[in-house]
Amino acid sequence: MKAAVVNVFGVTPSFQEFPEPEAGDGETVVTVEAAAISPIVKLLASGRHYTSAANAGFVPGVDGIGRDADGKRVYFLFPKAPFGSLAEKSLSARAMTVPVPDILPSDRAAALATGALASWVALSRRAKLQKGETVLIVGATGSSGSMAIQTARHFGATKIVAVGRNNQKLDRLDADVKIALDDGADHLLRAQFDHGIDVVLDFVWGEPAVRILQAATKDRGSRLGEPRLRYVQLGTMAGSEIPIRGDMLRSTGLELMGSGIGSAAVTDLLACAGELLEAAPAAGFDTDFASVPLSKIGEAWNDDSNRRYVILPAQ
Repeated sequence: MKAAVVNVFGVTPSFQEFPEPEAGDGETVVTVEAAAISPIVKLLASGRHYTSAANAGFVPGVDGIGRDADGKRVYFLFPKAPFGSLAEKSLSARAMTVPVPDILPSDRAAALATGALASWVALSRRAKLQKGETVLIVGATGSSGSMAIQTARHFGATKIVAVGRNNQKLDRLDADVKIALDDGADHLLRAQFDHGIDVVLDFVWGEPAVRILQAATKDRGSRLGEPRLRYVQLGTMAGSEIPIRGDMLRSTGLELMGSGIGSAAVTDLLACAGELLEAAPAAGFDTDFASVPLSKIGEAWNDDSNRRYVILPAQ
């Protein structure tokens, strides 16, 4: 079969022949219709993700849309190595599949699952957002950040604060408050925390996280009974480490947590994907993406525009 293959960590996957998978007990071969290139897919292929394989020689791709051995269209998550989703066929545990609504085209379903699953898990399982709460999103101009605005609305957030560096992209977002991370942002951030923020979704970490946490905790120690602030760490595009003072935690209602592989049960990740795809048509979830054939994997992989690409193996 044709596949994208990681022959060397950190090198663009090659479009080449790869052995076809064979299903064992409890498994199904999936004929892949669409699979997205996501940040985690690239990290795994570079060997730098905390769950990366020990050796190269595998097909990348952590999820996708396809037909199982019974002909049913399914979303599948964490296919069995080395048969990732960026190939004509992949190998999945039957228990790691959920049905896809007929109304959703496969490429759109793949893009939505990749773009919105992180925020869906963070809001529903980790932070447990309640209707009427306020959400601040750091990295809101990215594809996952912009999808987080839609999922937060779906879960009942009544106010959404979008934080990012790209003014043009910020202007296009459907957020109640938009803050550009420039030199004048700190007092604007602090004003929002003074008004009340319940949940922070942070897709970038690094220096922006330092500024957000400082705005969230400054002078809070003098205020008794401050409500809890659930700060959910989702990505490290701006840096993997930050300094945190101990009194930030002792003197405030700040709760730091992560959301991702390991901090959320795999069963929850799959259940969230099913919930997301089921809700998507009625909710009107949408995201910008480009669909390209598998043979164009190199061009899509190396595009630095941050555009979401969905690979179509059958084309």
